[in-house]
Amino acid sequence: MKLRIFTEPQQGATYDDLLAVAQATERLGFDAFFRSDHYQRIGPGDQGPGSTDAWITLAGLARETSRIRLGTLVTPATFRLPGPLAITVAQVDQMSGGRVELGFGTGWYDGEHAAYGIPFPPLGERFGRFEEQLEIVTGLWTSEQGYSFEGRYYRLADSPALPKPVQRPRPPVIIGGFGATRTPRLAATYADEYNVPFRTPADTGEAFGRVRKACEETGRAVRLSVAQTTVVGADRAEVERRAAAIGEDPDALREHGLAGTPAEVVEKLGRLAELGAERVYLQILDLGDLEHLELIAAEVLPHV
Repeated sequence: MKLRIFTEPQQGATYDDLLAVAQATERLGFDAFFRSDHYQRIGPGDQGPGSTDAWITLAGLARETSRIRLGTLVTPATFRLPGPLAITVAQVDQMSGGRVELGFGTGWYDGEHAAYGIPFPPLGERFGRFEEQLEIVTGLWTSEQGYSFEGRYYRLADSPALPKPVQRPRPPVIIGGFGATRTPRLAATYADEYNVPFRTPADTGEAFGRVRKACEETGRAVRLSVAQTTVVGADRAEVERRAAAIGEDPDALREHGLAGTPAEVVEKLGRLAELGAERVYLQILDLGDLEHLELIAAEVLPHV
């Protein structure tokens, strides 16, 4: 099992904050640094300096790290046109030496769309656009002699399909969510990894089962992963302190996330591994608490 650090910069973080966490992620031996792709704080609270752009951030981190994987959970299809998105991710892949992964989704937070003038169509159309974007982005990366596409929402005519990413045939694509029909089909058709965010082990097992069934129909294999809000403390008091710092109840996090002493967290990671999870994205919300990462690296990472 690989442990990856997952951040939510829209909740209040500068590029320098993210750089410090990414460099600690690399130094401490974690597998990857991921960030959300949002333009506005979710929920009440101080907006702080405002959100940073996900792919500009990852481009910077590509030049300031050397080993860790870098990616998004997840980039909304509503934010970018598929051609420019393929170019952006390919360029950051080049800048990183082939370490980029694209977490990709339909987009869901209508508030940030309204705040920044981004169209937010109904859910059915968002899924339709998302599927076409999946086909276009992966097609541009893998096409050897240009690329054309004619769909309901997008048309590409004689694209040179450049630049190409370093990773061949393409960077990994991650699709997440808990939908019962469309999400498993799209994951089994286009994704390299399927991610279940913020669910109990029982719910996670059900979601994994739906994707495994869809993969039987497409004949493809998809890696399975989870994202979990994470609070680890050397003792109960430290767990409670860290949970309070992010406005969470530690007992609720024990059920729906990863919370507790290192031994408790290792035990739950074992249950997730039994379900088939090969990667766990540790959602770290207090980005100023680097001692938290150091504790996880010292007391949890060696046991997974």
